[in-house]
Amino acid sequence: MLMNDHVGLKKFRNSAHRYASEVEQDKSFVVMRRAQPIFKISSPDDSEELWETVVDFTKWYKNGIPAGVLLKKLRSFRDAHG
Repeated sequence: MLMNDHVGLKKFRNSAHRYASEVEQDKSFVVMRRAQPIFKISSPDDSEELWETVVDFTKWYKNGIPAGVLLKKLRSFRDAHG
């Protein structure tokens, strides 16, 4: 990785929109704090499955689900499926 692929946390925070635009062009950056890497920002790999569907509530709640109802349903799902 080239040295210009590293960016300080403060600089990243102040210019996040710029780095996000560059990531959309398949660039990646290692964000540093006190000369230590803390995370890498890169575009997701399209071939990699990033999300796993645990429960799909859209057949019961077409316009969204209230947070309290969602939490209750998730707890009951967790209890039923260990």
